[in-house]
Amino acid sequence: MKHIIIGLAGSVLLAGSGVLLTGCTLDEFPHNAVSSDNLTEEDCELLLVGLYNIVQYKPTNNGYAAFDICGGDLIRAGASSTGSAQQLIRDLVTPDSGFISGQWDGYYTALYQVNKFLLALNEMPEGDRRDEMLGIASFFRGLLYFDLVSRWGEIPILEVPATGDVAASSEADGWAFVERNLQTAIDLAPDFTSRYEVSRQAAQALMARVKLAQGKNDEAGILAESVITSGYFSLDGFDKIFRRMDNTEEIFTFSNLTEETSVNLSGAFYYSRSSENGGSYVYMPTTEAIDMYLPEDLRREISVAQQGSNNVINKYPGGELNSDPLPIVRLGEMYLISAEASGRSQAGLDRLNDLREKRGLTALAMPADDSSYLTALLNERRLEFLGENQRWFDLVRTGRFESTLSLERKYNRFPIPSREISLNGLLTQNSYWTSAPAGQN
Repeated sequence: MKHIIIGLAGSVLLAGSGVLLTGCTLDEFPHNAVSSDNLTEEDCELLLVGLYNIVQYKPTNNGYAAFDICGGDLIRAGASSTGSAQQLIRDLVTPDSGFISGQWDGYYTALYQVNKFLLALNEMPEGDRRDEMLGIASFFRGLLYFDLVSRWGEIPILEVPATGDVAASSEADGWAFVERNLQTAIDLAPDFTSRYEVSRQAAQALMARVKLAQGKNDEAGILAESVITSGYFSLDGFDKIFRRMDNTEEIFTFSNLTEETSVNLSGAFYYSRSSENGGSYVYMPTTEAIDMYLPEDLRREISVAQQGSNNVINKYPGGELNSDPLPIVRLGEMYLISAEASGRSQAGLDRLNDLREKRGLTALAMPADDSSYLTALLNERRLEFLGENQRWFDLVRTGRFESTLSLERKYNRFPIPSREISLNGLLTQNSYWTSAPAGQN
């Protein structure tokens, strides 16, 4: 039998073995590891716990905030509260920025571990639980590659742990790889039992997002409706989603417990010293982002708040003392995907208004044209997902980024980190950045 060395972050102890599994870098195996020859199904269950953990925290705080930071709704806060959203984006989104390279490193480190787990499963006897674990790991690989393709476009596709240089694939190939993994998850993952566990419905929800991103609206709408009508979920109180309360809206969420994570959005970025739990207060919502909420909007107090004289994102209340759950897919998004995928139609407007009414707002009348309808949907998504890592890609995928933020075309993608290009002889800068006019690279 082929030997595969396994080592996942999260301090997973193999039962009865006394071997502590620890994290590793992209290009080397961990020192404390075991061969797949010795793995039992119980061992794989423990490794799966470790996989949840590493996929949860390796994207880093920046990975979970990048689309808000680059979407124009945040500016610098605290002592550095100068400059515009545009200046913040120009400062952070560069080939030499740690903001960019940290995300790249985090996603590929997590992928390395997912790929090792998938290889280990191939060595296990066939069975229903093995198939379920294959579906769960495929969901994670699809999620991580969605994050990579949506940011960089042209990225290396690794189906096994990398042992050498790998060239970037086309963006189309990247999306196809995401779809292939999510289809495996749809076929094999178990049905929903808990928002903290990957399910078939979570894979359908993420696939709906992926289809919408590519303009495959008919398929996106069918998938979104299948989740809405599955019988597992219903719209619920908005506050429950962000205060660790039982609810019927969350489809998949990383629990992100304080004792197991380094991701803490409010402590690292959003909360201020004026809060009960403290915070570094690096980014704050713009006045425009705050003012877009009507007084009767039930999302307002959960989304934004004032701490002393400081305006803050309020979805993550842990501050420096505690971490908070990280919603990945939830039902509100399915309503908005269904509404967008349906186009300007009564069915689409009904789904949009279903969500608005649950959030305390009045129903909208039918917009005058397709462009106005899309504007209404993007406005609703902005209200629904402030602080949830959606805004930048919403503007990019709808072709509205440049006109909305008055920024150059190259900012529709992230640059590949300069360090990666220097280390990987087959990797070149992506076309958005190589084609930028002189002086903009």
